[in-house]
Amino acid sequence: MTAVNDGLTQSDWDNLTLVEAVAAIRSGRTTSRSGRTTSRSRRTTSRSGRTTSRSGRMTSHGLVQETIRRAKARADLHAFAYIDETGALAAASAADEALRNGSPGLGLLHGVPIIVKDTIHIRGMPNSAGTPGLRDFIPAEDAVVVERLRTAGAIMLGKGSMHELGCGPTGYNSIYVSKSGEIGIRNAYDSTRIAGGSSSGNGAALGARIVTASLGADTGGSVRIPAALNGAASLRPTAGRYSQVGVSLISPTLDSVGPMAQTVADLELLDRVITREPEVAALTSLKGLRLGVEQYFMQNMDEDTAEFVRDFLQELRDAGVEIIDITMPELAKLNDGIGFAVAVGEHYDELASYLAQYRPTMTVEQLVAQIVSPDARHAFATLTMPRQIPAEGMTDTMVDVGPAYEKAINVTRPALQQLYRDTFVQYNLDGIVFPTVPVVAMKANQEACSRENFGLLTQNTRPSSNAGIPHVGIPVRLGKASGLPLSISIDGPEGGDRRLLAIGMAVEKLFGRIPGPRC
Repeated sequence: MTAVNDGLTQSDWDNLTLVEAVAAIRSGRTTSRSGRTTSRSRRTTSRSGRTTSRSGRMTSHGLVQETIRRAKARADLHAFAYIDETGALAAASAADEALRNGSPGLGLLHGVPIIVKDTIHIRGMPNSAGTPGLRDFIPAEDAVVVERLRTAGAIMLGKGSMHELGCGPTGYNSIYVSKSGEIGIRNAYDSTRIAGGSSSGNGAALGARIVTASLGADTGGSVRIPAALNGAASLRPTAGRYSQVGVSLISPTLDSVGPMAQTVADLELLDRVITREPEVAALTSLKGLRLGVEQYFMQNMDEDTAEFVRDFLQELRDAGVEIIDITMPELAKLNDGIGFAVAVGEHYDELASYLAQYRPTMTVEQLVAQIVSPDARHAFATLTMPRQIPAEGMTDTMVDVGPAYEKAINVTRPALQQLYRDTFVQYNLDGIVFPTVPVVAMKANQEACSRENFGLLTQNTRPSSNAGIPHVGIPVRLGKASGLPLSISIDGPEGGDRRLLAIGMAVEKLFGRIPGPRC
């Protein structure tokens, strides 16, 4: 194979993970997919059995340079809202110099480039939230989560593009248009399909193997959906576990920053850096693990997903996992009474507060007047601005959100949280398992943004958002018919994030990594 950068082959770069990149930069050697560092000219065998040459010496500068090259090569995906090429290369050179000088106290992410969703502040970089009205807003300070990454030595490469103002799960944002007229952020495995959203660019950049790690933000699935549709791993942490300071939010109650990466092991490292908690390792065995299956999460699956889920659960059983059929009474009813009521109940005031703090000369009305995506315009016109939601059981009748919001916060959400607590105890569960999304990525067009597709794409991610419990998404394989990524999710009990990551890493080891896109 021809060397691409730092003496590494295309395959080397395609298979690189965050954990491997960190180890390779520190050691001045490349790292195999098994996690073993390899010296010059050594050959390793990947999980697929394909022998690949690992002949180069990795540097931070080389990694950043190759990341930028790859981003430009896949410009068709519209994955990036902004790339700080000059700043990232300078930071990489400084990182390499620090290694050469033997500088003490190098962080866990030393010299590795990371992107964040375009709602998470990076000082000196635009923070547009995917909408024209904020294109010129450049924060003076990092978000707290970004500061944690910088302190650990990460290089802030740029911003991932997104669904406009976070108002959708597709990434079909009219602000991003190619010369040929293609709209929105596109799927890494098939650029005629959606990337998912709203952390769309992060998912596309990970799926295209451009970056090894990123941070997204999630209201009802915005981290997990694009990760799943692009073959990446994701974590939505327990509510309140990550700081929201320096992040543009929809709902303070529901929103959470969450890591997205190539593997669950990468998520563990990012989560460890952000929370400063001790390292956890993958479970040594899956035998005796108890995972629940609730039929709510098995609705509306396409053929590829249904066949995948059947096979996946059987392989877990073969590995010694106990798959338990569970019933969660009124899960659907409780879930439906929270999401829109809380999001709409908080959105206008939260956006007004954000603008008052960071863009005091702009009103919500002025920002909304510049929205370009039809679905985002519709959401603001019918929900956020009038503070209305559909009446219960009546999609065409709108009512004031106030009473529904108060009920959701004081009654329904606590009831859903208690239902999850009771379920984990009643069935003695380690987690609840289901497909992250019930369908593969759909074609990218305005129809993808319909109300029906919104409900379909967020069907399995909304309950954990509404309950505030941790959720890990694991890419498992490509669909037999579609060739598109299929992902499994595991919900864990409140506060059980590190245990959930240990489970996810063990599942990941059982199934291995999925192949990257052919392009």
